[in-house]
Amino acid sequence: MTLLSSLLHVTNFRNPFFRTLVPSIATAFAIQGAIAVPSILAQSERFYDLSGSLTYLSVTALSLYLPTLRARAAASLAGTAKPAFPSLLTAFTGTGGPHGLNWRQVVLSTAVSIWATRLGSYLFQRVLADGHDSRFDEIKKQPPKFLGAFVAQATWVSLCLLPILGLNSIPHTLLSTLPVLTLTDILGLSLFLGGFTFEILADRQKSAWSAAKKRKEHDEDFLTSGLWSKSRHPNYFGESTLWTGIAVTAAGVLGSSVGLRGMGMAGMGGVGRLVGVGMCAVSPAFVTFLLLKVSGVPLSEEKYDKRYGDRKDYQQWKKNTPMFVPKF
Repeated sequence: MTLLSSLLHVTNFRNPFFRTLVPSIATAFAIQGAIAVPSILAQSERFYDLSGSLTYLSVTALSLYLPTLRARAAASLAGTAKPAFPSLLTAFTGTGGPHGLNWRQVVLSTAVSIWATRLGSYLFQRVLADGHDSRFDEIKKQPPKFLGAFVAQATWVSLCLLPILGLNSIPHTLLSTLPVLTLTDILGLSLFLGGFTFEILADRQKSAWSAAKKRKEHDEDFLTSGLWSKSRHPNYFGESTLWTGIAVTAAGVLGSSVGLRGMGMAGMGGVGRLVGVGMCAVSPAFVTFLLLKVSGVPLSEEKYDKRYGDRKDYQQWKKNTPMFVPKF
């Protein structure tokens, strides 16, 4: 028995929903563990952020194709023809057959993959340019704490991806019975596009501002124009919004009768719907908590308060500009 067959056998739970959800989350921790070992030995944080993005991409892809891998493994054992891997295009035509994909799975998986690729490449280029990441100057010298950072990253990936992993864990035979388009689809995708665009524009404005300062085209110490005049942290607001959009779209499925049957909670009524919607809500709630209380806004505010807290122009900008939700 091959390693893949063994892993599929071990995770062949009675509930089909867990056959995809559990291995996908386990993969996030496995990848981070594999990256952690050489990073700890080398005391290097160079590939930390990049590995986070690669984990997003790998886990998302696995959750899409794991049901087909199981079907192919079963066919191999039975000596029957193996089903083909589903085409992404047929997800939009409904012609993918019993092992096909639903368009929501493809769209949300693609959306988070684009986001992860952009974030990973941006952070990787930044650490290469700076030569180090100040967050790890002390942590990387302490193996237990450095390992904890990788475990935390695996947890971050798993919780953020929970709506998508839940959606991708619903059997296609059930997803094919959903309406073509619902209000939650429109609302969720609109929030994602709006938040993603907001984040990109905010990051580009800050990058352009920083580049202009290096060229000595201005002597400003902090950015107060563009989206940064509407919010002190517009990039973080965009981040929270895009994950909310993903959660809303997925919740429209997991909180429906189709979602309840897919999760094995068909007879649980309101409790089952609460579980499905709650699984989706964890993602934006966790992201927003991190941004507002842990590693985003607090660190940035503390840094700038120390540098410019006694300056009148800084205090004026801080007083007139919302911390998070933009004011237009």
